[in-house]
Amino acid sequence: MQVLQVQLEIRPDPAEVGRARRWARSRLAGSGIAADEPLAETLILLVSELVTNAVVHTGRPAVLRLSLPGADRRDADDSVTVRLEVADASGRAPVPRCADGDATGGRGLALVDGLADRWGWSPEGAGKRIWCELDRCSQSGQGAAVAYGGGLASYEGLAFEAV
Repeated sequence: MQVLQVQLEIRPDPAEVGRARRWARSRLAGSGIAADEPLAETLILLVSELVTNAVVHTGRPAVLRLSLPGADRRDADDSVTVRLEVADASGRAPVPRCADGDATGGRGLALVDGLADRWGWSPEGAGKRIWCELDRCSQSGQGAAVAYGGGLASYEGLAFEAV
C-alpha cells in the first residue's frame, strides 16, 4: 500500500492550532477520507490536542506530520491506518495530568489515550516526537463512542466521559 507523508511547520502561536486543523482536513480530503467520517473527526481532534500541547507547553516551533493512505488505499476490508506525529524542540517528556472537573485544560493526553488505537513518544535530537495512530476499521469501537459523547473510557484507573 502506498503511504503519503506530509508535514506542516508550526510556529509557537496559539493561532497555529486552527491552521493545523484546516491543513489536516485538506490533506485528509486529498487522501479520500471524507470529512464526516469518524476517522477524520477523531484525527482532527487529536491534531488539535497534540499541536496545542506543543504550542502551549514548549513555546517553541514544532512540526506536524501525517502519514495517510495513498490512492491505492482500498483493500478487501477497506481498513486504513492514519499516523499523526508532532515533533518539538523540548526535551521534556509528555506527562498526563489528572484535571479536576472545573479545569479548562489538562485532558489532552487522556483524550489521545482514549481515542487513538496506539500512541507513544520518543526522544528526537534535543526534543521529542509524540505520535498516535488511528485505524479506520476500529472507529466503530470505544474510541469513536468517546469522541462523540457516547461512552466511557478509563485513564490510569480513572473513568471519564467526553461530552
